[in-house]
Amino acid sequence: MQNDSIDTLLLRHYGSAAPAPAELEEQLTALVHREAPAIQARQEAVNSWNQRRVSRRRVLQLVTFSGASLSVLALGIDALQGSQKRPAYSA
Repeated sequence: MQNDSIDTLLLRHYGSAAPAPAELEEQLTALVHREAPAIQARQEAVNSWNQRRVSRRRVLQLVTFSGASLSVLALGIDALQGSQKRPAYSA
């Protein structure tokens, strides 16, 4: 979809004879003002995470423990599926 303005989208959807929704601009402005602090806080959090230094030791710990966790999870799933196996056909 193209980057059409709100006016263009409203005209396309409602036609030129339809009235604009009541207080549309005020509602959109209020929405932007409400959402702006949350977006800014998220961006600041992302920036702080991107600026943090991570040691090789910490990365190795994360990789090792997540790999071990996945292995244990896979073993548990295999054990659950193994207890519920049924023959593919009945005689």
